Amino acid sequence: MSSRIDRDVINALIAGHFADPFSVLGMHQTQAGLEVRALLPDATDVWVIEPKTGRKVGKLECLDARGFFCGVLPRRKNFFRYQLAVTWHGQQNLIDDPYRFGPLIQEMDAWLLSEGTHLRPYETLGAHADTMDGVTGTRFSVWAPNARRVSVVGQFNYWDGRRHPMRLRKESGIWELFIPGAHNGQLYKFELLDANGNLRIKPIPMLLRRRCVRKRRR
Repeated sequence: MSSRIDRDVINALIAGHFADPFSVLGMHQTQAGLEVRALLPDATDVWVIEPKTGRKVGKLECLDARGFFCGVLPRRKNFFRYQLAVTWHGQQNLIDDPYRFGPLIQEMDAWLLSEGTHLRPYETLGAHADTMDGVTGTRFSVWAPNARRVSVVGQFNYWDGRRHPMRLRKESGIWELFIPGAHNGQLYKFELLDANGNLRIKPIPMLLRRRCVRKRRR
């Protein structure tokens, strides 16, 4: 098991009580090399793939049977684009990791939203089709400054709040996440763990609608 990941952190992630998923999930530099970590409930096998060549770079070890995987790539020192080849129920799927993408909302937008003076908040908050780093998907954001944890749940993740916890922008109280592959026509909601520890979900599902795709690179 990685010496950098505390068992309590893994338990909190799986329980949906961890507020900073990007500090754990995704790719991280360690003294041993690059380390990739992923929370993939029900997965049985996970490989890191180099997109340009399709080559398997390394296999992730299952550190918790509930779906926490981790692996060190000792020959890699610099961050690179990667995909995950994940086996669920005997079938392998190639996916892009949401936790390899950087912050979504520009600092000025975040400041204006927190001040309540943004003239077009609907262009930033909610769900918007986008392309990031050559990957198509949807960027989600919601203002919930008092929430302990916020996740996106929808048809693309079995309405499971463990699968897509969001990043908190502390300066504005906005939670954000880019989900590769989420597309127009799919239903989604925001699942919130409030300040009192109560789980809340928006009662009316929202539908991903067609937007002008804005190409961005990180």
